[in-house]
Amino acid sequence: MTIKHDTTIAAPATGTGGAISVIRISGPDTFRIISSIFRPASQSSDFERQRGYTVHYGHIWENDHLIDEVLVTVFRKPDSYTGEDSAEISYHASPFIQNKLMELLTGLGTTVAMPGEFTMRAFMNGKMDLSQAEAVADIIASESEAAHRLAMTQLRGGFSKEIEKLRHELLSFASLIELELDFSEEDVIFADRFSMTETIIRIRSLVDSLASSFRLGNAIRKGIPVVIAGMTNVGKSSLLNVLLQEERAIVSDIPGTTRDTIEEVLHLGGLLFRFIDTAGLREAEAEVKDKVEVKGIERTKAKLEKADIVLAVTEATEPADNISSIAAVMTELIPDSRTRVILVVNKSDLLPADRLSELKEKISASCKLPVVFISASRIEGIDELKRLLADSVEKGALDTPQYIVTNARHFEALTKVSQCLGRALDGFRDGIPTELIATDVRQAIYNLGLITGKITPDDILGEIFANFCIGK
Repeated sequence: MTIKHDTTIAAPATGTGGAISVIRISGPDTFRIISSIFRPASQSSDFERQRGYTVHYGHIWENDHLIDEVLVTVFRKPDSYTGEDSAEISYHASPFIQNKLMELLTGLGTTVAMPGEFTMRAFMNGKMDLSQAEAVADIIASESEAAHRLAMTQLRGGFSKEIEKLRHELLSFASLIELELDFSEEDVIFADRFSMTETIIRIRSLVDSLASSFRLGNAIRKGIPVVIAGMTNVGKSSLLNVLLQEERAIVSDIPGTTRDTIEEVLHLGGLLFRFIDTAGLREAEAEVKDKVEVKGIERTKAKLEKADIVLAVTEATEPADNISSIAAVMTELIPDSRTRVILVVNKSDLLPADRLSELKEKISASCKLPVVFISASRIEGIDELKRLLADSVEKGALDTPQYIVTNARHFEALTKVSQCLGRALDGFRDGIPTELIATDVRQAIYNLGLITGKITPDDILGEIFANFCIGK
């Protein structure tokens, strides 16, 4: 995307379906263009001279033809979203009126804004850094309280400040190395090697800590993936239906009914969970003769690899040893040790109270996983399961959300920073030339700059803002 600061842009800033819509305009000719079609109700007022943060009632005209009665909000540079003169026209949400307004505006010299162009201008004009600009898109896309909190914190600059702090430390570090290179013939040393190594170790540790938060941050932003897995016919689909409070999955006594994964979302405790009902596993592959079912089982195993939480579902009619062994097998199928597993013992209503109590004691003694006994058919134990799900998320980390990475681009940059600093540490240890260490440190500074926009290659900017909605 190429920015032309001498152009004035316009675009609808609201979606369809409401009673009122808004068109946003920004650029040097904003007020001249609007004055050509807007007649304030107060004829004595000169619209082009109105103060910022004021709202004006009037009408839009095309020559002598009335288009709509509107409100026009004025924003004066530099105190606007984009840092430019800008305005917003609030009009009745008619597709005809929207098209007519855009036709009038473009006829008077505005160009239709590209996706994200308003926010890109805000970035280019110093109203926000790149990380904050990306947070704007995250706020619009947020589907849960936790995702909204993370995006708002990033928009306020908490994450950016942490990155800039690390970057400035590396810049100071690099300046000492550069001084040594400038005075290399005099054999002058400006910093103690031990102290420099300690600094790099500390900064790398902070970078690694930020990078490690990406798993949680990405899950909160996109929804925490919860895989419902287990042997065939244990009630996985029934459990999904109960959680969603709707008949989403087909329920049948016939083994292998679920042939593919089914995904649905549910909000719990301010978090968005993405539930994935999977095809049932069989104790022996030889039992599976249906090729479609085989494919479903393969997809189940693939989903387990990407899960943050797994609900390992079994049934209370099984002996305690079998339930424990099934839980162990399910855990072994999950390659990531960070994945949290909850053992869900379904059909507890089929056991008398004394046998159920005995089973609970045996499972508690033999299984280290958190366990919940439920009856999907009678909707019993579901609230306890929801509590375990909410408690499985490291919500304590949300108390310091500026340290949570939610963006894959930021995670990639931080990973590269860590690699660069690792090479610098190896260089100090192995006694390689200082100029090579300086190269790695400069590369680490570059990658940190990519996060906040201190370094802004055009291809990266284009890719980021192309994902925005029109009008933002």
